[in-house]
Amino acid sequence: MKKFLAILIILLMFSEIIWAQGNFQSPDIPRASVYTYSGTMGKTEQLKIYTYIWGRVRNPGLYIVPDDTDLIALISLAGGPTDGAKLSRIRIIHSGANGESEDVVWINLKKFIDDGDSSDIPVLRPGDTVIVSGTTFYGAAKVADFLSKIAVVLSVYNLYINLTD
Repeated sequence: MKKFLAILIILLMFSEIIWAQGNFQSPDIPRASVYTYSGTMGKTEQLKIYTYIWGRVRNPGLYIVPDDTDLIALISLAGGPTDGAKLSRIRIIHSGANGESEDVVWINLKKFIDDGDSSDIPVLRPGDTVIVSGTTFYGAAKVADFLSKIAVVLSVYNLYINLTD
């Protein structure tokens, strides 16, 4: 009976970890138009587009931005890159007419930071998805974190077994 309770406690701990990592809701996004009209600023009419940013930024998600927004502005709106962001290989997935991916563009933002040449920084299109990946070190850190959680659970189980004997 004691071993059953120990296994049950371990399963509950793992289910809490899994539930906490997957507890999110996707927003309801209107798909009628890729543009939103936001009125005029001064004498200029302003259109807004839906863009997405995922990965190693402070606030990933859906952003409704002016139609002349570039990659730097979107990353800045998302709070900037976090530690472990791979700025030398940012992916932009341009959305096709029916929501299919049209093409993928790779941008070296580190080059822009080093030399200040903004000629390679694209203006975003409606429905674009920007993905800021993590470095290899970031991936290794995630694996180490997961293994440390398993080690804690196993050590608690081992302690419980040794105390009950």
